[in-house]
Amino acid sequence: MVSIEADSSAQGAGKYPIEMKRVAVIGAGSWGTALGIVAAWRGHEVRLWSRNAGVVESINRQHVNAIYLPDSHIPERVQATAKIEEALELAELVILAAPSHATRPILTGMVPVVDPEMIFVSASKGIEIDSGKRISQIVAEVVGEKFQPRFVSLSGPSFAKEVVEKHPTAVVAASPSAGLGRSVQAELSSEYFRIYTNDDVVGTELGGSVKNVIAIAAGMVAGLGFGSNTIAALITRGLAEMTRLALKEGAKLETLMGLAGLGDLVLTCTGNLSRNRFVGQELGKGRSLEEITSGMQEVAEGVKTSQALKSLTRRLGVEMPITSEVHAVLYEGETVQEAAANLMTRPLREEI
Repeated sequence: MVSIEADSSAQGAGKYPIEMKRVAVIGAGSWGTALGIVAAWRGHEVRLWSRNAGVVESINRQHVNAIYLPDSHIPERVQATAKIEEALELAELVILAAPSHATRPILTGMVPVVDPEMIFVSASKGIEIDSGKRISQIVAEVVGEKFQPRFVSLSGPSFAKEVVEKHPTAVVAASPSAGLGRSVQAELSSEYFRIYTNDDVVGTELGGSVKNVIAIAAGMVAGLGFGSNTIAALITRGLAEMTRLALKEGAKLETLMGLAGLGDLVLTCTGNLSRNRFVGQELGKGRSLEEITSGMQEVAEGVKTSQALKSLTRRLGVEMPITSEVHAVLYEGETVQEAAANLMTRPLREEI
């Protein structure tokens, strides 16, 4: 590790001290690429791993991710590779930015070349379908066969495109170790990208996962032509569902009221850059799920997460009616109109 001053290749570092590190980003979609750029702004050397040869070539030759983030310049400090062992060589921060359903097999391939000094930073927002496990649990299970992993969950309201365009953004780094959370906070924060810390990994992960399913519902009602009244009601009741599940799993209420909960929920349910909202909106307009997703470059995590949540809520005995209706539309043949009617005609009850 070498302490350096901010320079032209570390844009956004400003008054933040820089201690150069080697950062591996596993997954070169829009969010993984954006985090690689953020790390490069801070003066770190970044290795960005992708299976896609076209992405690797585009980044290394043109300094742009032509497929996933085509309008953003990628600093020369970021180098792409299709060899995961090359990406991980000497890495101190390992940012996991692949879709949640791909995390376990990717981690399994990483195990031979990871070491106990690495900090694993999850930037994935989803739940494994078959097991219902969060990313922290998958990391602990897979990497834990070799050593106890040092883990941080990075989550919060953040569209990749706006981050790299330097729109002020605030997110959360959650870890049971205050020192690890502060380390990630220090290494990635800048004037444009502000990281807070907390110790609630459960709440942070579940907030980031459930909000994607609620965002599909928000898109559905928008696609049906309903207005602000409906969206506001859906966000509020979606927050209630998210909170019930997270508290049942041992999360803290404050986390769900913060950036990783309410903040991310509002962004994903209302922002035009939300892939999950887009899926719901197109469903509301009458298109099929297969037709919608076949035309998308990246994964809308809520589509698969709704399956995981269906099983998880049944096992835990947690009532999540919006989540249940989204699943019914995606996988049980229910129409969006029927789902909306079912939610509005449920038995009347007290709010709290």
